[in-house]
Amino acid sequence: MPSGPDNTHVIVFANEKGGTGKSTTAVHVAIALAAKGARVACLDLDHRQRTVGRYLDNRAATIKRTGQDLPMPVHATHTAQTEAAFEELWGQLSAGADYLVVDTPGRDDPFARTAAALSDTLVTPMNDSFVDFDLIGQVDPETYKVTRPSFYAELIWDARKQRARADGTTIDWVVLRNRLQHIEARNMRRVQDALGQLAKRVGFRLIPGLGERVIYRELFPAGLTMIDAKAFGQMGLGHVAARQELREMMAALALPEPALPLFADAGAA
Repeated sequence: MPSGPDNTHVIVFANEKGGTGKSTTAVHVAIALAAKGARVACLDLDHRQRTVGRYLDNRAATIKRTGQDLPMPVHATHTAQTEAAFEELWGQLSAGADYLVVDTPGRDDPFARTAAALSDTLVTPMNDSFVDFDLIGQVDPETYKVTRPSFYAELIWDARKQRARADGTTIDWVVLRNRLQHIEARNMRRVQDALGQLAKRVGFRLIPGLGERVIYRELFPAGLTMIDAKAFGQMGLGHVAARQELREMMAALALPEPALPLFADAGAA
């Protein structure tokens, strides 16, 4: 199992279901930390879709094309299938980094399981729906009360126990609740209640995530994020609202971070 410097905080974004905003959130967290002056490395474990890798490649191309001074993490994609190659790449990215941000595939993957066990902060994004909730828990179809944790929650529970036995470290498991605009209010309350019940049983923190906004998808080709205020020129109300969501999410993650003003290098909203 790979290891990195003790002072590198590992943040792993993991969810075996696709379409939850995992990669978009991972990129925004990485850039937000880099904007504070932190040394950030990103590892994309999804060599098929490679969303984080392509996002940051697009960002590097924008920096080269425009000459803008944008915060930019070091990044790499794990394409090999051997444990030795994984350990080597993990070590290279961890060396000298304050944070290692890891994006995992939206499917069961052995390297994703290893990364989860090595995380200091494990983030599981999900949308406000019982389709997504089913990944971590099951509910009664009439009362919507939680009946039992699902396989994935048990997997994370085992990873946390394994890590505690190995080095006494506690993995901070965070379920990040993204908001779907088309979900009606009663269903959102039911999902919230079920998440609250399950959080007490399996020990994750529940925090607000990002909204379902076209803005995020439009930023991908240029590799920009909501942190890059100076690159937008004039920001609309949608940008301002999304930027505030990101600020709230970063605060709720409660990551150990450099004592610098939030988004100081990216300009004020």
